[in-house]
Amino acid sequence: MLRKIRIAFAVVFFTLITLLFLDFTGSIHTWFGWMAKIQFLPALLALNIGVVVLLIVLTLVVGRIYCSVICPLGVLQDIISWSSGKRKKKKYRFTYSTEKKLLRYGVLILFIIALIGGIGSLTALLAPYSSYGRIAQNLFAPLYGWGNNFLAYLAERADSYAFYRTEVWLKSLPTFCIALATLIILIILAWRNGRTYCNTICPVGTLLGILSRYSLFRPVIHTEKCNSCTLCSRKCKASCIDSKAHHIDYSRCVACMDCIDVCKHGAIRFQYRFKKTAPQQSKETLKGQPADQARRQFLSVTAGLAATATLKAQEKKVDGGLAVIEDKKIPERKTRIVPPGALSIRHFAQHCTACQLCVSVCPNEVLRPSSGLLTLMQPEMSYERGYCRPECTRCADVCPAGAIRPISKADKSSTQIGHAVWIKKNCIPLTDGVECGNCARHCPAGAIQMVPSDAANPQSLKIPVVNTERCIGCGACENLCPARPFSAIYVEGHEIHRTL
Repeated sequence: MLRKIRIAFAVVFFTLITLLFLDFTGSIHTWFGWMAKIQFLPALLALNIGVVVLLIVLTLVVGRIYCSVICPLGVLQDIISWSSGKRKKKKYRFTYSTEKKLLRYGVLILFIIALIGGIGSLTALLAPYSSYGRIAQNLFAPLYGWGNNFLAYLAERADSYAFYRTEVWLKSLPTFCIALATLIILIILAWRNGRTYCNTICPVGTLLGILSRYSLFRPVIHTEKCNSCTLCSRKCKASCIDSKAHHIDYSRCVACMDCIDVCKHGAIRFQYRFKKTAPQQSKETLKGQPADQARRQFLSVTAGLAATATLKAQEKKVDGGLAVIEDKKIPERKTRIVPPGALSIRHFAQHCTACQLCVSVCPNEVLRPSSGLLTLMQPEMSYERGYCRPECTRCADVCPAGAIRPISKADKSSTQIGHAVWIKKNCIPLTDGVECGNCARHCPAGAIQMVPSDAANPQSLKIPVVNTERCIGCGACENLCPARPFSAIYVEGHEIHRTL
């Protein structure tokens, strides 16, 4: 029963966390966005002390239940391992292995050094929740989008608007390759050996494993009932049960309860660590030998869920169908742009785990993973496909790690994340000799004015002038500039954001 309860909660958590990355309508985040914020590393970086303490207490009470229920990467490995068992038709296929202490604690120390040193790309590469986020965003989300577009195609033929099309595109080739490589490694390890990744590489698993050694409730092998059949050892996907020595490595046990389910003699129980039990007779007692004392029993609890939905359509850029619009190219920025609420580039880099959740929910396709070495996979802003609308705070609402702090619409409209820079050689009034003014018309901050290109001739074609004190760096001017392939005006980021 306990195993079934654990599986049920794991499926619910895994499904809803995955939908956080797939749902482009924003409806899932309204109700279940908290599931991303209770992940261990994001909560730690966000200084969400309540969540961190809760997870630590949970581990000290029932062991690494976090790894088998809450962590989506752990549940994904269980799914892969279960599929492998079904395909191979082997119910008992694991063996006990000793702990790889050097590798486990070496990776943990490296992770802590990267975390303290602000090496975001290395931290993001090792963080389990972030690894799953990249897999969901780069590999699962395109399939979900194509499926949605197919349903939209069928709905259009039936004169229905139950679905609408979304654009599916590759946001970052390096991040896609890393996500694909991570998934392949997970499949190989989990297909053959279950939770090998969790118990040799994952730094969160190692840290929680240290705490789980002292958990109050744990699985215990009752030697007077055990007949050394080794079923528990062969069923343990964490490879932590030495059935011959009647020993369980609690630092690697993920509280999956498979051993309880498979034992036919009731020799393994979850129970209170310090429970005192009276001696029981065993086969050895009948032979005149002393019997071992019995040990421990268990109960486990988690939370419940509910759902509702809302929809919001994305807008499309069209030219009336008369000509093909040439794609814009990314300008060379001296300073990258990070979202309002990030406070500064340094703060953003130190807290961001590159989970890609903000990238997946951005309705204007402004956020995309960075290709820089030190900020690899961390989101940055670019305005080729859209601009950062002042009324949108989606990225700040969903960020679980505190890299993008919650921000109101009013505060966002007055936060300067960058400033616009005019490029004279690209401006259409000067290159083509026609009126434009698109940048000034669409600037939400009123930071751009059109002035005569020839100061001596008020009737000359007008060109833009940027008031950098009023510009908030939203990118509306850069995005809506008709110049191709490079805009005549682009946004340069600021190291530290300021309020106007």
